[in-house]
Amino acid sequence: MNAREREQYLREYSILKNQGKPFFPYAIMKDSTMAAITIGVIVLMSILFGAELGPKADPTTTTYTPRPEWYFFFLFELLRVVKPPALVFVATIGIPTICMVLLILLPFIDRNPERHPLRRPVATLAGITTIAAMAFLTIEGALAGPPTAIELKTAPQFEHGKNVMASSGCLGCHRVGDNGNAGPGPNLTEVAGHLPRQAIERTLINPTAPMPSYSRLKERQPKDFEALVSYLGSLK
Repeated sequence: MNAREREQYLREYSILKNQGKPFFPYAIMKDSTMAAITIGVIVLMSILFGAELGPKADPTTTTYTPRPEWYFFFLFELLRVVKPPALVFVATIGIPTICMVLLILLPFIDRNPERHPLRRPVATLAGITTIAAMAFLTIEGALAGPPTAIELKTAPQFEHGKNVMASSGCLGCHRVGDNGNAGPGPNLTEVAGHLPRQAIERTLINPTAPMPSYSRLKERQPKDFEALVSYLGSLK
């Protein structure tokens, strides 16, 4: 912007400012009115529809799927994308903080006085990219499967056994591919390469503490138990 354009801009800004209305009480009154309406709608909806409390939490269940509120889905999905445990801090603190700092510094980086979006490519591109990234991660986070799911590809005949393992709480102590925890149990991604099928079955029935025994599953649901053993026997 040259000196002539700057002078014209300041002149037009001064004229519009003189024609405007003062911040107090005009703007404050508008904001206060809108805040009061919003609070009133929330109170009215809480009286008419109540609050959704849901059933009591059961700490013993292995089928519960913890989910954040919808406005945190983008962070939830970001944490799922960055899978290595050593990079969890980067996903939860590092990347969001860097993005927030860049947005705060954007007015100082792009000092173009133009208001038209096409004449402010840096600010426009930064805003569109941020909104698109958050929208994409939010949708992916909303459609994400439960954390008890095993994403490791397997043959169709072992799908049932994979589902049995995922729903039995095994991922709380073991890791299969990129899913589960790294302890206290060993990584089972290639367990069949170290143990034959018979040894896997014996370990499930007579495990070493603190692993629970699956003898009851064998007695009550033998098909599920056999499917579980077959799936573990396919992990090589």
